[in-house]
Amino acid sequence: MSKKTDDKDAAEARKVVATNRKAFFEYHVLDKYEAGLKLSGMEVKALRAGQCVISDAYAVVDKKLTAAWLYNLQIPEWNRGNQIEAHEPKRKRALLLHKLEITRMREALQQEGLTLIPLSVYFRRGWAKVELGLCKGKKLHDKRAAIKEKDAKREIARRVKR
Repeated sequence: MSKKTDDKDAAEARKVVATNRKAFFEYHVLDKYEAGLKLSGMEVKALRAGQCVISDAYAVVDKKLTAAWLYNLQIPEWNRGNQIEAHEPKRKRALLLHKLEITRMREALQQEGLTLIPLSVYFRRGWAKVELGLCKGKKLHDKRAAIKEKDAKREIARRVKR
């Protein structure tokens, strides 16, 4: 392998900050989108330190189709930073998307029962990104089936290990 391909692979690597494990249990993920996050400097420092709570977050596309917003993504205040630049931990944050992606999301959200849930927050090529999932809520029997399937896989892995 040449050095050029090694550099490209390193640049494509993700540094995952937080994943929303609850989303995969509560929802069927139908489609995934990658969006940039518009953050302040202290928020980026807090993210690089791995401080982020994503479990209650959700995304909304505004009615004018000009922007998408991420709500309830909690990034705690960076305690070593300047208090003048302190940020609100749960403020709404702009998502950086192309207009075509926003219109596709809006059309999909018009369907009944679909919502945009952030699945993970990560850094790619030094930029903060969020992976959004177009999700539909699971019924109780679907959740039970998922638990049953996970237990069966765990049992099979346990027996194979022996």
